[in-house]
Amino acid sequence: MDNEKTQDSVRAVDRALEILLAFRPGDEELTVAELLTRVELSRPTLYRLLNTLEHNGFLVSSGEPQRFRFGSAVARLAHVWTSSHSIADIARPFMRRLWESTSETVALFVPEGVYRVCIEEMESPQPLSFRRGVGYREKLVLGASGHSILAFMKLSNNELATYAAGLPADTTKLAKDLKQIASHGFATSRHELIEGAVAVAAPFFNGADRIAGSLCIFGPSVRVTDERVKQFGALLMQEAGGLSHTLGRRQ
Repeated sequence: MDNEKTQDSVRAVDRALEILLAFRPGDEELTVAELLTRVELSRPTLYRLLNTLEHNGFLVSSGEPQRFRFGSAVARLAHVWTSSHSIADIARPFMRRLWESTSETVALFVPEGVYRVCIEEMESPQPLSFRRGVGYREKLVLGASGHSILAFMKLSNNELATYAAGLPADTTKLAKDLKQIASHGFATSRHELIEGAVAVAAPFFNGADRIAGSLCIFGPSVRVTDERVKQFGALLMQEAGGLSHTLGRRQ
């Protein structure tokens, strides 16, 4: 009897979590009818769990028909998580796997207005290598790490021109390049910012499915051949995908 009660409690928790995870980026509110299309629950069970979640502050309802949105308990959990984790801390294991797999410099960039900033870097152990350094700041329209962010920002031509202001950039060509990067999933630059350097970068996203930054690998062209660029691109997309998932993005 006790074992059956325990199993029922665990199932109830699983189902309640399923309801919370049914909310997707952009869903401010959901009706019962909308939730029923996303969770495999009967209407009575769904109502019972919704009432429990609302009683505990995880959901708030309003209107007719009744619509549910996240409550203060979710906000508290989000605050606890974000205040105790930085993107650099979260990204470190993903960066280390890239560093161990490639023996090249691995860096983490986040957007800051029209710029991107390096907030974490693992330098290559090899004598011939390149590094930018934590705090390095450069415009997004320059380099693979910037392009891999720009490609997923969905900028208009006028907005792109603003990002490229003051630089001899061909925004028409840049727009085409960004579309290609979005299609491939990663960006590459050769000799663009440092003569002899090759950079490969892939974007990562947050829980709202918005671009949050890029992971980048730097290396000298004598080692980073076209074949290795493909290998690095695949590795970067894998680790950037894992980082995005950890930050809350749903696949």
